Amino acid sequence: MGDSPSPDALIEALRAAEGAARRDLDEASRAEDPDAAVEQVRLKYLGKKGEVSRILRSMGRIPQEARPRVGQVANAVRDQIADAVAQAKTAARRARLEAELSGPPLDMTLPGRRRPVGTRHPVSAVWDELVEIMSRLGYAVASGPEIEGDWYNFEALGIAPEHPARDEQDTFFVEGVEAPPARRGAGGVGPAAGAPVLRTHTSPVQIRAMLWQGTPPIRIICPGKVYRRDSDLTHTPMFHQVEVLCVDRGITMADLKGSLQVFARAFFGTQTKIRLRPSYFPFTEPSAEVDVTCTICGGEGCRTCGDTGWLEVLGAGVVDPVVLGNVGWDPEVYGGFAWGMGIDRLAMLKYRIGDLRTLFENDVRFLSQFEGVG
Repeated sequence: MGDSPSPDALIEALRAAEGAARRDLDEASRAEDPDAAVEQVRLKYLGKKGEVSRILRSMGRIPQEARPRVGQVANAVRDQIADAVAQAKTAARRARLEAELSGPPLDMTLPGRRRPVGTRHPVSAVWDELVEIMSRLGYAVASGPEIEGDWYNFEALGIAPEHPARDEQDTFFVEGVEAPPARRGAGGVGPAAGAPVLRTHTSPVQIRAMLWQGTPPIRIICPGKVYRRDSDLTHTPMFHQVEVLCVDRGITMADLKGSLQVFARAFFGTQTKIRLRPSYFPFTEPSAEVDVTCTICGGEGCRTCGDTGWLEVLGAGVVDPVVLGNVGWDPEVYGGFAWGMGIDRLAMLKYRIGDLRTLFENDVRFLSQFEGVG
């Protein structure tokens, strides 16, 4: 078109571009992939670096009074090419659909593609089962913060400063975070939380629940995560624990034993027996270790239970009067019992898992074995 094209030359070039675009679209409709071929034609003529844009860059060199006439033609050409592209794309899609419909019919009797589905984690299954069993006995679920204060985690439970549980090798101490104080049910605030730690057991939930309720009776189950500096076949730094608390008038050791027997039969099976052995816990007095008949051999004696027929599963006891006094409840009037156990250990016993750490590795091959659990 030279250095100074005439308006008529630009108009002629635009109309020539329209004709060329239509011919290219016709050829694209017969391509192996019509959709892609039509898109290439659109970019060739209407793209930022396309043919129409290239022609219009010469408008700056024609007289100003002629530009509206050329611009009007340019807009019309753009619209015509765009419409032709849209029609070509519609035709290409229709042709593809007709080709699919004219092909071999779909056999609806063929098996479909099975998509893998998730399974319940054994710890979650045991957690829910424990809550369900205790709910039937009238217990409510209670929860509390995982970053706990020294007073709630230790002192309120009768764990003195020199107690081994306070050893820094067992407890994770937290800096820069303040543990929340407990709220009393009447609207007051409980004692100051003290130095923050990652809670080492779920027992501080009992303290918070008693402070919140204000007066007995109380029946709660407290499942949750706890943290200790341990890692081996049967211990991990984070694990799951559940505690049960009952406080009322006239509660005795007999009530504790009866509740434990009901729980053991509901969880491990109706033939399960329990055995209490004297022990020590700073927040119960008297205290006991609780064994159940071996889930593997049924009490006959095997390698798992060391040929004793018994497996230790939890610790229990009558709530120490000091603990009741720390929350303002009169130990001369009220009594209670509590027990605690590791949810992960219960899952290991129930599903015969040899290494606790496999519960936390998220190995799909391991977890897929529990399809249908719970």
